[in-house]
Amino acid sequence: MDIEAGKDIPSRDPAELDDDGRVKRTGNVFIATTHIVTVVVGAGVLALAWAMAQLGWIAGIAVMVLFACISVYTYNLIADCYRYPDPVSGKRNYTYMQAVDAYLGGKMHVFCGSVLYGKLAGVTVGYTITSSISLVAIKKAICFHKKGHAAYCKFSNNPYMIGFGIFQILLSQIPNFHKLTWLSTIAAATSFGYAFIGSGLSLAVVVSGKGEATSIFGNKVGPDLSEADKVWKVFSALGNIALACSFATVIYDIMDTLKSYPPENKQMKKANVLGITAMTILFLLCGGLGYAAFGHDTPGNILTGFGFYEPFWLVALGNVFIVIHMVGAYQVMAQPLFRVIEMGANMAWPRSDFINKGYPIKMGSLTFNINLFRLIWRSMYVVVATVIAMAMPFFNEFLALLGAIGFWPLIVFFPVQMHIAQKQIRKGTLG
Repeated sequence: MDIEAGKDIPSRDPAELDDDGRVKRTGNVFIATTHIVTVVVGAGVLALAWAMAQLGWIAGIAVMVLFACISVYTYNLIADCYRYPDPVSGKRNYTYMQAVDAYLGGKMHVFCGSVLYGKLAGVTVGYTITSSISLVAIKKAICFHKKGHAAYCKFSNNPYMIGFGIFQILLSQIPNFHKLTWLSTIAAATSFGYAFIGSGLSLAVVVSGKGEATSIFGNKVGPDLSEADKVWKVFSALGNIALACSFATVIYDIMDTLKSYPPENKQMKKANVLGITAMTILFLLCGGLGYAAFGHDTPGNILTGFGFYEPFWLVALGNVFIVIHMVGAYQVMAQPLFRVIEMGANMAWPRSDFINKGYPIKMGSLTFNINLFRLIWRSMYVVVATVIAMAMPFFNEFLALLGAIGFWPLIVFFPVQMHIAQKQIRKGTLG
């Protein structure tokens, strides 16, 4: 739905514009750091305690620190590729795909797009699963409080997935990413809310002396855990941590808010160090406290797995925060995918009224433009994503899959290849 302001945009003084003709950016290192922390604090944080339980104290801490070090290095390479060919004075790349195209060419551009948009599509499915699990957890928290912790409180996730999908169909008709600022701001605030609630409840368990036994090597192979299951869970844990570290899909959106002096790449490198350091500390706190509280029986999600029953209202509130975050995050991830399909359709059929024409609908003093292609395509996408989510409601395994799909190509392969192309490093040399 487009809201038409009906006002002409006034011409601007050239002094108010950046080198690309857009309004001067005013972002700084602090704002970029805030964006990074906001993006990485997601529902995957609540799965880190489970990951720690599979890896143990030594490997769990080591993997989180190692992934953080890799991220700092490769995200700094990405920062240098924001402009082409020179990292300070070159032409801006507004998206990750645009940078890959500039430095590596068309084939890599297509490969990057398939990985990037495939991951975005997968994340929307994951958010549908997560939201339904949290909605059921709210109902369970109330049920356990009223009937006791041993009561039968099992409910189907499917009605909640369908309800979440219907709501997303309505939100998906918002045509432009920039109109979602209010939604993403609320989502970011709630993400910190549930992360701190989960960590705080875990800390309370540990301080009270009710924490469970842990191990420096994680859950041990035995009668309840075969070697094959142990290997599978270790790889799932690595995938969960990899997904939690990822913000490659939005790094250029963050950089595009930075002022031009000092150079954007230098500011972003500082923000990367600060943001990833803060991220790692938060991950170690969430993962470590959750593991210390629940030991080998750590649930996949410490707020929905009912390691906590009381105070029930705080558990329920944490899950309310998760649902609110998922509502906003779904659109933040889906809008770029919506946009690329609609741009492609517009290029293929520029004269089609079905694809390009808007039909104005008045509601009071506001005028909304309804586009039939956008209405049908986005609705169909949400329906398909919801059906897939209903077919595979597995929280940790799905997070691990998304982490595995995105970490190596987006955070390792493409940054290194773009760096080699930018510096013109020849094969067999060290630089």
